[in-house]
Amino acid sequence: MPLVNVIRGERIEPAPFNVRTPYLRVPLWLLLAAWTVKGLWRLFLLYLRFWYITLPLTGLLALYLRFGWWGPGFAVGVPACALGVWAAWHWPSFQRWAWWPTLARWRRFRYRRIWQPAMITAGLSVTFDSHTILPVLKKVRVNGGTDELTVRMVTGQIPNDFAKVSERLTHTFAALGCKVTPGNRPDLVRLTMRRTDPLTAHVEPLPVGAPDYAALPIGVREDGGVYELRLHGTQVLVVGATGAGKGSVIWSIVRALAGGVFTGLVQLWAFDPKGGMELGAGERLFARFACTDFKAMADLLELALSEAQGRAARLRGHARQHTPSVTEPLIVIIIDELAALTAYVTDRPTKDRIKAALGLLLTQGRAVGVHVIGCLQDPRKEVLPFRNLFPTRIGLRMAEEPEVDLVLGDGMRDRGALCDRIPMSLPGVGYVVLDGDPTPVRVRFSYNTDTHIAALADTYAFDSDRVLDGELA
Repeated sequence: MPLVNVIRGERIEPAPFNVRTPYLRVPLWLLLAAWTVKGLWRLFLLYLRFWYITLPLTGLLALYLRFGWWGPGFAVGVPACALGVWAAWHWPSFQRWAWWPTLARWRRFRYRRIWQPAMITAGLSVTFDSHTILPVLKKVRVNGGTDELTVRMVTGQIPNDFAKVSERLTHTFAALGCKVTPGNRPDLVRLTMRRTDPLTAHVEPLPVGAPDYAALPIGVREDGGVYELRLHGTQVLVVGATGAGKGSVIWSIVRALAGGVFTGLVQLWAFDPKGGMELGAGERLFARFACTDFKAMADLLELALSEAQGRAARLRGHARQHTPSVTEPLIVIIIDELAALTAYVTDRPTKDRIKAALGLLLTQGRAVGVHVIGCLQDPRKEVLPFRNLFPTRIGLRMAEEPEVDLVLGDGMRDRGALCDRIPMSLPGVGYVVLDGDPTPVRVRFSYNTDTHIAALADTYAFDSDRVLDGELA
């Protein structure tokens, strides 16, 4: 048995090389008969292969022969009218059950046309036992602005092989982006081709309600759905170049927590080392606010650490996870420019205090309801030595390609997190990566203007006296 038979994949027969076809003289009538039989056989095979086209055409032809033009006209017109009524009555269900499956068949045909050269030029074909073997395109599923390709890999391949050439596949298939994720079986990989971009428009501020700490609505995903951030049990790092939209991330999270601030279940502690230029507009939302004195910032971080350690002592043996209450609210520490505290402070004792308190908070604060949201421009290790203590990382537009993997983790750029390719015209667009999840999620965070922030501070301002009065009542 040839060894190629044990290799999973689509086998491409090699072309004969230097083989001379022998000449054989046959009568012309026999040659014409053979060509006719061969042509009819090929037509029959095509008829069977594309049955979903040929059978309806056969039926329409039969109706025409029996009833004239009224037959196929009635057979086509009635379903067309029914589909039109369905689309007008409930467009989402029509898209899901009629339009997208039809479009998926057409897209699969287009992908199949260039599949072989695409796999070979991308280096995803395998040559074994003098045969070329390709990954097999199993299924194409259309969902809104994306095409989801399910591919069966050749034996010996892994999803990372496709991730490393995702940018080549993007351009080969004329898509806007390609995201590679493992399939639902070990031999499958999923390629998500982005055809349209719903994130080109600004995202309006989302409604304020009672916060769900496991699902805070802060933006829109690339599939058009609302992105919900899990804050419970994590720390969040936001990295982006100047003008990338770090303020959009901060105020989107603040807005999602504003309902808890008003009721006293959440306390926001804000650190704005840039003199309060970013966070000062919403100062009334914050239970603690520091913007100029680095020693005061060190004192606040040590106070938060003391609170976290006190809660841990009280919860020990009773509960493994903190539940926010008015007496022990969820504390969210927001630091607008983390590097100003960890690298640029000139007073060495103050810098050491800040780094020590911050490092302990990142390791001990999650379970007791003390969370850190740190924003940064420069992701180098000497600027942020404890970068790996942030399980949730958000990468906005970055200046250089190596910064992507430095912030989001090794291989994330190959998997589709092209932070260095985000244009300057799209502030607030970034990729979210969760610890343990190899799939980056492309998001555009909501944009809060100064007017929105002022209105938010007026409506949901933190008032310790009101919270205590409500507790006593």
